[in-house]
Amino acid sequence: MPVFFITADHVQDDTVRIEGPLLHHLRSSLRCQVGEEVWLGDEAKQRYRVQIVDINRRVLSGRILQRQRMPSPTSPTLTIGQALLKGERMDWVIQKASELGAASLIPLVSRQVIARPPADRLVPQQQRWQRIALEAAQQAERWEVPVVHTTCEATEFFAGQPVHTVSLILTERGDGRSLASVALPSGPEGRVAIAVGPEGGWTKEERGNALHCGFTPVTLGTRILRAETATVVALAILQSRLGELG
Repeated sequence: MPVFFITADHVQDDTVRIEGPLLHHLRSSLRCQVGEEVWLGDEAKQRYRVQIVDINRRVLSGRILQRQRMPSPTSPTLTIGQALLKGERMDWVIQKASELGAASLIPLVSRQVIARPPADRLVPQQQRWQRIALEAAQQAERWEVPVVHTTCEATEFFAGQPVHTVSLILTERGDGRSLASVALPSGPEGRVAIAVGPEGGWTKEERGNALHCGFTPVTLGTRILRAETATVVALAILQSRLGELG
């Protein structure tokens, strides 16, 4: 069963109380019963094995049987700057990136983006993507939920990376280095950010802007992949090199 996320204020001593959407999911979708056990995690990086002692339409009450604390991280954090994709492709990328361990995801508007949400849809869309990330993190039994940020311009993303971040931009048919060979940081203090373009790719001006901001162009080889495929492949390569996969 997945690890479901709660907030620490749901925990009192050795008991847990759950209400709202998670209660509905556990009661109606998963049909959890008294005596069953579930795993819960909170923002304090604690994990709980909980036995259900009561469940009704208003609240689930559980007894904590076991507590775990998140192990100390050993790898750099990964940030994905993903140019907006059409339809369900963006949902799919956020889901898979969350499963694969991205710490944060930033939707980007670039010159050749086709799907440009109106301004009044930006916040609801971000909230929807955050729910997708939450559900994927639960399924993958992650300790933390990745943060899905509000959509921003690609140029803003290029200029906004913190100092000492290894910043990469994925290019096709370019002269970039192989992602499998580019130097990466080590240890939990390190940061890696990778920008992935839209279906139409980056423009020459965008690539130039990224390079001016310290980004290193990288490639996945000679094959031309769909944008959503490229994101997942790139993240899998990075996580494998950082010791998080394989």
